[in-house]
Amino acid sequence: MFASLAVLASFLVSQAVAHGGVTSYIIGGTTYPGWQPYNSANGQRSIGRPYSSYDPILSVSAGSFSCNNNGQASSGQLSATVPAGTAITAKWSQWTHAQGPVMVYMAKCNGACTSNNSNSLRWFKIAETGLISGTCPTAGGERVKSWTLFRTPPPSRLPSRLASTSSAHHELLALHQANTPQFYPECGQLIVTGGGGKTPPANYLVSFPGGYGANDPGVRVDIYSQAAQTTTTYTVPGPAVWNGQ
Repeated sequence: MFASLAVLASFLVSQAVAHGGVTSYIIGGTTYPGWQPYNSANGQRSIGRPYSSYDPILSVSAGSFSCNNNGQASSGQLSATVPAGTAITAKWSQWTHAQGPVMVYMAKCNGACTSNNSNSLRWFKIAETGLISGTCPTAGGERVKSWTLFRTPPPSRLPSRLASTSSAHHELLALHQANTPQFYPECGQLIVTGGGGKTPPANYLVSFPGGYGANDPGVRVDIYSQAAQTTTTYTVPGPAVWNGQ
């Protein structure tokens, strides 16, 4: 059984309307309520880790980078028990920025995820998508649609050989302001069953904060520059995707 904390910057944007956050998850066809940042924290029971607003994180070294909070679970924290290989979708409330990538990470918890600070976990990427087609400029029309965040990305799937309890981290990176990246990471707790006990090798693991550099190619980007007019590739930040093998 793999207890996992999932940070939703998620790969799975199925609802989007300027800033935003994950407010529910669809896992294996079942909908789970996410954290509601503008409701009272008292009495909230959710698989989503708590966060305070739809505002972005503007620094890759921010102490809140792992789960958009202080790293702690809520007093009413729940976990979703799901089989390895299950599809998971994070649904976002409010999103107007079409330009940028989506990443999904997992982390193995030490015992129950609720007692783990997400800043101390080691994260591995299970899915990503960025510039789908065309060039980086996003003046409108089809150019905007060429970025992931304009569309509804497919659900990401938990590796079929995953082990133990986990956290999931879904993350959006908005690039609509030149050289001013906006990060939106959210997390949820999972208990993954039936996997083969696999965990990724060290070269797939990162810590948050610390997983990205402020000047990484996919982080500091000016999509409106002259060079971007002919750029047809984009490097998604972070480590390579681990496929579970």
